[in-house]
Amino acid sequence: MIEAPEAGLATDREAELKYRLKRGDDGLRYVESDELAGLSATGPAVVVQHEDRYVDTAGGAIKRGGHAARIRRSGESDIVTVKSGEEVRDGLADREELEGPAGDTGSPEGWPQSKARDLLLELVRGEPLVEQVTLRQERHKREFAADSTRVEVSVDNVEVMVGEVVAGTFGEVEIELVDGDGAALPAIQAALAGDAALRPAKRSKVESALAIVRRAEERTAKVGARAAKARARRGTTDRTAPSEAVVRVTGNPGVEATDPLAEAGRKVLRFHFARMLAREAAVRDPENHDIEDLHAMRVAVRRMRAAWRFFGDAYRPGKTKQLRGRLRTVGDRLGAVRDLDVLLDGATSYLEHHRPADAVGLVPLLEAWHTERSESERILLVELDSPGYARWHDEYREFVTTDGAAAMPGTPTAPGRVRDTGASRLWTLFEQVRGYEQVMPWADVPTLHQLRIDAKRLRYAFEFLREALPSEAQLLIKPVVALQDHVGALHDADVAAARARALLVEGSSRLTPPERAAVARYLESRERELSRLRRTAHRPYGTIVAPTFRRRLARIVAAL
Repeated sequence: MIEAPEAGLATDREAELKYRLKRGDDGLRYVESDELAGLSATGPAVVVQHEDRYVDTAGGAIKRGGHAARIRRSGESDIVTVKSGEEVRDGLADREELEGPAGDTGSPEGWPQSKARDLLLELVRGEPLVEQVTLRQERHKREFAADSTRVEVSVDNVEVMVGEVVAGTFGEVEIELVDGDGAALPAIQAALAGDAALRPAKRSKVESALAIVRRAEERTAKVGARAAKARARRGTTDRTAPSEAVVRVTGNPGVEATDPLAEAGRKVLRFHFARMLAREAAVRDPENHDIEDLHAMRVAVRRMRAAWRFFGDAYRPGKTKQLRGRLRTVGDRLGAVRDLDVLLDGATSYLEHHRPADAVGLVPLLEAWHTERSESERILLVELDSPGYARWHDEYREFVTTDGAAAMPGTPTAPGRVRDTGASRLWTLFEQVRGYEQVMPWADVPTLHQLRIDAKRLRYAFEFLREALPSEAQLLIKPVVALQDHVGALHDADVAAARARALLVEGSSRLTPPERAAVARYLESRERELSRLRRTAHRPYGTIVAPTFRRRLARIVAAL
């Protein structure tokens, strides 16, 4: 348990709890709840975008002086923050924090006077500042209070940038004491102690970001060396790897209601193409990459394919057919590997939490899946290293970065902007999901799987247009994600059960009696989970077809 900071903190100090989010967890429930450890929300959650540039001298004078410096863009001005570099202990950061106006990176000598500027001048002693790393953050924040105590809860989705490419991402929850009794932080820490999605941060954001950059550089060097060896063996000449192409990644695609459909779609495609490329170097290095790199690359491809469905009629089909076709191939190759990762992860969780004693008995099943995964990964890497993929990459990059490319011609009165047809496109996707209402009581697994696909397309459409829609649109995305996750888990249980059953039927003679019994128990557990999820699928679905959802959707599309 942490010790409470002193009550009545000085304005030049910061005390906060910092937690790292489990991979894949967006953490929004921490700002959506109206209560936190006896504190009540004082208003709605708000969303802000930050771009933070962390700076130091070339020789690291600021770090040697026990501090870190950040320049944050705020509106049309820059704010410099200098924090003492005290360690984060058990998730608590209690440190000096000074802020002031900033100017160009260079030297702080010409900046307006402030305590932050004075400390920087003392630390750098005339040396120029250089940028270390840039963090782009989407921050969801909300204040909570009780009596004279106020805290601000922030959920940050962080992108670590190397130039214009995302080197990695992570999520954090921060709970800062704004005013009042410091005992609030230990109380909140105790309330969150059993939350498996959180782990107390051990270092600051900039330290985490710099570690990601170092790993990315090491990974890129290894991939480059392997690629050079492969080209030497094949006798081919060097070329720039697709992952080295620069396509700008911003916090959001930047779609506006007045955008022509073709250019709105291009923004979305460019955004997710950059996210795909940001993970490609790691995916090409199978011995060292995190499985989340492959998952993130696949998600980016899926979103691009969904964007083609949503915006595709704004482009000339003959001009874009090959671009869409190769994207489907890449998605299929990534999906084949990712599906095996999901199966293996599910089986590992089953063994850890339900049947540890069956670890030996399930070896034949897990070995078969590992073998299949290795072959799927080999096929994926062949695709990524093929001349066809290289040509596609160059053509796709040119398409997403060239305004007007392959756009369908229109007339001045044709409904060609986002605000002209966005409402009808969203309603059509919603109607497709609502159409399952009449079969939900007896829907079979294939029908529910198709529902998942249609729900995912609706969710992606909300996300594509999110910046052109009012903030209330975020409230529609959450229930769609809940349905998607529920039916996705159902699909995973169905696939795992089918594969376990196939091993028992087709490979029974190769299994020992204990192995057959272990695989049979796993099969039974997946069938029970499948039955439970199928039986309860109406609950998340009912939220989407309810009048509240429809009324909210009507208000949102009316604002276009």
